[in-house]
Amino acid sequence: MIELTKWSGAKFMLNVWHIEQIEESPDTLIVLINGKRLIVKESAEEVTARANQFFKEIQSRPR
Repeated sequence: MIELTKWSGAKFMLNVWHIEQIEESPDTLIVLINGKRLIVKESAEEVTARANQFFKEIQSRPR
């Protein structure tokens, strides 16, 4: 999970396995696999970087 910020300023955790797509026009819109849409303060690049970091961390954990 990654931490993101809603436009209201509230922080929340997002399960990256549920992200279908990320758009930026100009606000960052995250579309989830269930169709739900979230607008966040972070850029699309930042959301992608956090998701990639999450995947790197879980791959490096011992099994």
